[in-house]
Amino acid sequence: MQTIALIAQKGGTGKTTLALSLAVAAEAAGKATLIIDLDPQASACKWGDRREDDGPTVIDAQPARLASALQRAKDAGVDLVIVDTPARVEQAAAEAAKVADLVVVPCKPSIYDLETLHTTLELVRNRAQRPPVVVLNSVAAQGSRHEQAAEAIRAMGIAVCPATIGQRVAFEYAAQLGLSASEYEPGGKADGEIRQVYKSICRILDTSTHQQEGENYEKAAAQSG
Repeated sequence: MQTIALIAQKGGTGKTTLALSLAVAAEAAGKATLIIDLDPQASACKWGDRREDDGPTVIDAQPARLASALQRAKDAGVDLVIVDTPARVEQAAAEAAKVADLVVVPCKPSIYDLETLHTTLELVRNRAQRPPVVVLNSVAAQGSRHEQAAEAIRAMGIAVCPATIGQRVAFEYAAQLGLSASEYEPGGKADGEIRQVYKSICRILDTSTHQQEGENYEKAAAQSG
């Protein structure tokens, strides 16, 4: 089982929308997927209540019970868990970062988001197993602001997902129906962007997992002499 945590200390970055979109993409790819909603506002859970399809499953949990929820998911045969965290709640972000195979940080290409990115990264850096990756969200159809933002983020020493997500009304319309943008408008621009982000994150996640397995093997070999 693999775990992705969506973390951003600034509100309005699109964490929940990205979490739901990735979960639906994973289900479509044949992975049994669970969303754990740590946000007291329960936006992901409310989306799940509106949803008519069977998967992905959405549950809520307290940050202190996250590890237990993950163990139950693993015992149940879940392939992928996506943890949606609230903004400005350090405990939830810290607990999610500690258990995640990969931390994904949604970020809009605006000065306000970039200024608060340091806070998120400092919170994650000392807890995450692997360096986080930033996904640029709500990218304007025209202009180069997202390219400038990506350059600024890389200058901080943080990886940026090569795929971005545009500023699309399909996300809002889909959420009202308990759908992802890919389901609401198959073949649309939002669908294509989510697919590319999902593929990019899968590649990063698989690479990180293999690196962890290699390190664990080397550590075990060293201990056995």
